Amino acid sequence: MSDLHALPAAALTLGAGQAACVALDVATNVATAAELVRRSADQGSALLVLPELFLTGYELHGIVADPAAHTLGADDSRLDPLAAACAESRTAVVVGAPTRDQESGQLRISALVLGRDGRFVTRYDKQHATPAERAAGFSPGTEGCTLTLDGWRLGLGICWDLGFPEHARAAALDGAHAYLLGAMLGRGSGAHQRATVLPARAFDNTGYVLLANHCGPSGPYHGCGGSAVWNPDGTLLAEAGPDGPALATARLSPAALSRARTDEPVLTDPSLTAQVLPRTSAVLD
Repeated sequence: MSDLHALPAAALTLGAGQAACVALDVATNVATAAELVRRSADQGSALLVLPELFLTGYELHGIVADPAAHTLGADDSRLDPLAAACAESRTAVVVGAPTRDQESGQLRISALVLGRDGRFVTRYDKQHATPAERAAGFSPGTEGCTLTLDGWRLGLGICWDLGFPEHARAAALDGAHAYLLGAMLGRGSGAHQRATVLPARAFDNTGYVLLANHCGPSGPYHGCGGSAVWNPDGTLLAEAGPDGPALATARLSPAALSRARTDEPVLTDPSLTAQVLPRTSAVLD
């Protein structure tokens, strides 16, 4: 377990991106992701987060029908334009994509992480697959994931993970200063979750929360957009509108973390809160 009281030495600028994606068109969606990386870099971001299944759209049945065509992996050449954008702009990216386990063949809803040099760093598999996702053929992941970037620890989540308070708390107990979520939150109940649950996760864990959300039709849903960043006290820091393409860019402050954790020291005794679930860690270049 990391030191829960350790703070980063300097501020960090992150971006949450949203744009329409084309159903099962990996090449087009990679190009869109690359353009968002460049735009985010122009706004000073060291890391851009993009929505759940952004590289295919939320097209569960199409992915399952032809996983060889629609799943992606660490060495997939279709990621090359995105890797080039990261390397050229020195901006890392976390982007949603379907993956397939090479040994078991299990399908997963994942977040792929490319570093500022464009190289693949790690992947996080959604731990809380919905009943519909499991019925379609997707398996839940088994481990959380924490990234380290410029002294900031960043816990990853995907969509329905946000509905389980222990998921964000496990990241916090692993020393995360921010919780980064790619999602498909639709109009209606999804918009309500966005407005209520995510600021609560920030306040509960005295850490920043970032949401990158779909902003158009994809599969059976229409994303409500509103990609955003919340402060460690649950107040809104940055927000995109309902439509895209758009970015929510925010400067994360060690001082704001310190103030929140002094005023509301909820992580002082981990034994009273939750057990740290299995996690992997990766350092971004």
